[in-house]
Amino acid sequence: MRYADIIVDNKSKHIDNLFTYRVVDEKINVGDRVVLPFGQSDKEKHGYIYRFREAPEDYPEEKIKSVSQRDDSLPLTPEIMTTAAWMKQRYGIKYYDCIQCFLPKGKAAKPGKEKEPYKGLVGEYSRPKALTAEQQSAVDRINDAIDAGTHEMFLIHGVTSSGKTEVYMEAIQRCLDLGKTAIMLVPEIGLTSQMVQRFAGRFGKQNIAVMHSKLTQRERYDEWQRIRRGEARIVIGARLGVFSPLENIGVIIMDEEHEATYKADMTPKYETVDVALKRLKYYNGVLLLGSATPSVVSYQRCREGIYQLIELKERYNNTPLPEVEIIDMREELKAGNMTMFSRKLYSKMQQVLKEGQQVILFQNRRGYSSFISCRECGTVMKCPKCGISLTYHKHSNAAVCHYCGRKFPVPKTCPECSSKYIKYFGVGTEQVEEVTAEFFPDAKVDRLDLDAVKTRKDLDRILDAFSKGETDILIGTQLVAKGLDFKNVGLVGVIAADVSLNIPDYRSTERTFQLVTQVAGRAGRGDQQGTVIVQTYEPDNYALKAAKNHDYHAFFGQEIRLREFMEYPPFTDLIMANFTSEDEETALAAAERCRVYMEHAIGPENARQILAPRVAVNFKGEDARYYILIKCPRGNRNKYIYLLDNFNKILIKEKVNCNLNLDINPYSTL
Repeated sequence: MRYADIIVDNKSKHIDNLFTYRVVDEKINVGDRVVLPFGQSDKEKHGYIYRFREAPEDYPEEKIKSVSQRDDSLPLTPEIMTTAAWMKQRYGIKYYDCIQCFLPKGKAAKPGKEKEPYKGLVGEYSRPKALTAEQQSAVDRINDAIDAGTHEMFLIHGVTSSGKTEVYMEAIQRCLDLGKTAIMLVPEIGLTSQMVQRFAGRFGKQNIAVMHSKLTQRERYDEWQRIRRGEARIVIGARLGVFSPLENIGVIIMDEEHEATYKADMTPKYETVDVALKRLKYYNGVLLLGSATPSVVSYQRCREGIYQLIELKERYNNTPLPEVEIIDMREELKAGNMTMFSRKLYSKMQQVLKEGQQVILFQNRRGYSSFISCRECGTVMKCPKCGISLTYHKHSNAAVCHYCGRKFPVPKTCPECSSKYIKYFGVGTEQVEEVTAEFFPDAKVDRLDLDAVKTRKDLDRILDAFSKGETDILIGTQLVAKGLDFKNVGLVGVIAADVSLNIPDYRSTERTFQLVTQVAGRAGRGDQQGTVIVQTYEPDNYALKAAKNHDYHAFFGQEIRLREFMEYPPFTDLIMANFTSEDEETALAAAERCRVYMEHAIGPENARQILAPRVAVNFKGEDARYYILIKCPRGNRNKYIYLLDNFNKILIKEKVNCNLNLDINPYSTL
């Protein structure tokens, strides 16, 4: 007789436990989906076998129920069950949420009705005659680890256009030759099409599956089944791809590893790199992280010997890195230039367009104006649901919340003081597009942001037009900064570098350096050196100076000293404990009670690590939310999460109408 601990398909936080059942069928294994009676009514539910045990633990055997049958529709693997349990401990989330990460939504299609994303896509790949010396050295080191079957972690620090993708492909090829599988992750869904095209040309479309959240439920379900059946051995996708049901994973690659999009911003709030490491450890696989601007945390791990550093210092085509010039917009104002274009950027755009080259303009704010304010009393229009300042969109003549998507009519008078002095402040991509079209009437101008891209087809259309040279000037948010490869871009202009520099977040300088460097890398990818012009009101900032000189080490040296002094990651883990309730007083009381509980648990000498409760001003829901921020010393993360989990159990036991969830190392504390 066998007994199994089972994760039951149940959302309730009150029964987030393993349940022991009797298993008669000898063919049932760990990871199998089963049907079982649950609760006093014995209602049929699904569950997953987490582990087997010889005897029940502290429970009368006669009261133990039996598994009804196995359900072969969505089988998981022993490795996935191990990873799911680990996620629960690491992130303080429910078993149910962990399992759901690995499962597709929807139901099986009727035979012959399966959907295939990117159907009809023709692979385009031209293999280089030979790798550069730097590329070959990188491939040799990585392949040695793959051949040896050792769990190794590499950070490839390669300048833009240094040929990192070719190194990725060589590693994947070695895994396929050894009968292993591979996962290739990109930071934005928009980059998957370009990557699938190249990989299909190299490995064949039939060997590739795609996984990301913009697939339809039918596409995602059918791709999941192809992967689980072993028909696709390479998975390409955004962060969701890390949960692909592959077995014998030889390598997981995270391109542009520094991007914040690899951190989930909705429950469960996991770090993609953590999940990748856990899965690879099971299979003794290799982790490859690649970036021209590695995250401070990842580079510090290289210094500590956790990751192995591989550097690609030369561009593949030997084209020099673009020339970067910093423009002080304060001087432009003194000279009487009140436009968004500095004199240098305007004249350079004229020159580049005359020479038949293309221009990319980067502004990391969408919409027409960043916010709407009354000049009389200072009131800023905010979303009544989210509490976030509304962005003005001229095209639709509406004030739009970029969190919940709601639209509101623009008031003619101030709702607070009835003043008629309503004004739009700040510059978004929509306004940049309008002004650019006025200044350059003979140029074809297009825009790439979340407002312009409603579907995957919109994205492909915009990128395809720019790639073919049909668009002269492309204006966009950070979507244009990530991994796009265009050969005819002679100039990149950063309209306002201060947008990211002044975000109230300890990562703001790191984010600015990365964005400027990455968007600069879109220039000069052909056979000519490109030019980058960065406009700012803070030209002396060390992040911008380092970006101008393409000097990552200078930036890192200063940034890591500040992080250590301020006790920020990678020297601590930040734990944000969020308390959400229909009643604001209940949420605040629970947060304060938790602060006192944690101070008592970790001792008064560590009390300064816990900040007082604050209101979550950017919370998207209709309820009230408060949070406490905890600076957790390295090595104590599991202990702190265990304590917070115990406190949550107290709230549940006392039936306090308040939900507690954790966000480990959040990318925003607003």
